Amino acid sequence: MNYVIACLTFFNTGANEICIKARGRSISRAVDTVELLRRAFLKGLGLKQIKIGTEEITREEGRKSNVSTIEITVAKAESK
Repeated sequence: MNYVIACLTFFNTGANEICIKARGRSISRAVDTVELLRRAFLKGLGLKQIKIGTEEITREEGRKSNVSTIEITVAKAESK
């Protein structure tokens, strides 16, 4: 819920679009945040873009591993 409130704050201060980014196990939290915003708080919010990818990170032990990433851009519907 903290992420939802942070996004609402951005929109209430005048932002027309925001990008929510997540890696690894946090991807589901990013998707939940966007869905809560769209279904419960900002009915006119639309998906603008979704990017998925993989980043290679080096662990503390020195070995490399791949981590999935997502970027979800949402925007307010343009008022006429």
